[in-house]
Amino acid sequence: MNGELTASQSLAEAAEPLRKKMLGIPEHRQRFKLHNELHAGAVELLEAPTQISHLVLLCDNDLAGFERHCIAQLCERYGVAPPVLHDDHFSATLGMYRMTWERHTEYSTYTFFHDAPFEVPFAEPAINHVPKEWLATLPGEIIVATHIAFDGSDRPQRGLKELSALFASNTVIGSEVAAGNAIVWTDNQVHSDGFGRTLIHNVELRSRQAGRLVQRLLEIETYRMLAMLPVPMMRSYIPMLARFDERLAALTETNIKLECVEDEQGLLNELTQLAAEIERISAKSSQRFNASSMYYNIVKLRVSELREKRIQGLQMFKEFMEQRLTSAMGTCTLVNAKLEALSTRVERASSLLRTRVEISMEKQSRDLLHSMDKRAHLQLRLQETVEGLSIVVLSYYLIGLTSYGLKAIKAAGFKFDTELATGIAIPVIIGTVFLLVRRIRRSAHIGGD
Repeated sequence: MNGELTASQSLAEAAEPLRKKMLGIPEHRQRFKLHNELHAGAVELLEAPTQISHLVLLCDNDLAGFERHCIAQLCERYGVAPPVLHDDHFSATLGMYRMTWERHTEYSTYTFFHDAPFEVPFAEPAINHVPKEWLATLPGEIIVATHIAFDGSDRPQRGLKELSALFASNTVIGSEVAAGNAIVWTDNQVHSDGFGRTLIHNVELRSRQAGRLVQRLLEIETYRMLAMLPVPMMRSYIPMLARFDERLAALTETNIKLECVEDEQGLLNELTQLAAEIERISAKSSQRFNASSMYYNIVKLRVSELREKRIQGLQMFKEFMEQRLTSAMGTCTLVNAKLEALSTRVERASSLLRTRVEISMEKQSRDLLHSMDKRAHLQLRLQETVEGLSIVVLSYYLIGLTSYGLKAIKAAGFKFDTELATGIAIPVIIGTVFLLVRRIRRSAHIGGD
């Protein structure tokens, strides 16, 4: 195992010079990282008998550095080189056991292997050899904890009575796997030590086949639990969504009875609040639901890769998952579909009400414009009346001024009839004032346009 780690480090160290020499062509900076992803979490080579303990801890990705620090402390205890900075995979032999660590997006896995004969499976699991005080320092919360006991082919196959005693349960499931090269039993229960239990009997597995089988079983258990994570949350939403449905039906019925714009706007506010509550739940659950769907698909794939054959009287892994896990995932799918349907219905009801409010507002605007048009018409009539009066007033004052002027001229010694001259000036003055006022009004209209 240490040899594999050294080889991996050497490859990484050689990467930078190779990038500069590769045909004289620049390489993508992520090439080696992407290539090594295919070899991450390499399959362990297992020989029976061996016991395995597996922990899955939900942990934020921000704590990956602290996890490496914890592993480095454990490596220091055994005099082993710690993981390289930024590595998300680590494997090493530590005293009497081997450990592998893998960092994933939202969880980390710790797997411990102890190669030694055993008479009673699960009596002395591999994790018993790991320092308890070190385990207590690991960050995160346990979501999966399971023991696997791997029996050798030289040991007789255990009977159902012995299996029931090992699992302390009457719900043992099992099957022949890997084309009949191994037999696997489990009860999918959490036992008094907090761990699940799986027993593998080797028939004719090679070491790499055994490693792949163990990896599939651990991934089935891991992804099964991760797929189940949103189920309690989704179930808690079911009565809430039922209340939302009733509330939406009541609001839709109220929509028919509205009579004024204020009521329509009030109902629109209520629909907006309901839509916000639905979107809040949808945003909170959608990411978890999408991740759960992905994990569920992986579980189905890993179960199919077991290539099961029935053992008379026992339920197979595929049947158990179809009965139990499919039902739980159906609840998540139902709630997600209900959320989408409610969101669509609320949006449709809001759209209809907004249309109604817009029509009412347009009607009010039309009435307001009609009223303004009528008022403008009255103002125009009033303006025309005022203009007529202004012509009379201005003409009166101008005629008076003209009369005074003519009288002054007569007093100066000029002989003419002032009354006759004033009478002749009246139509001239009125016509002139009329033309001036009309011109001013026309200029004002042109300026307004």
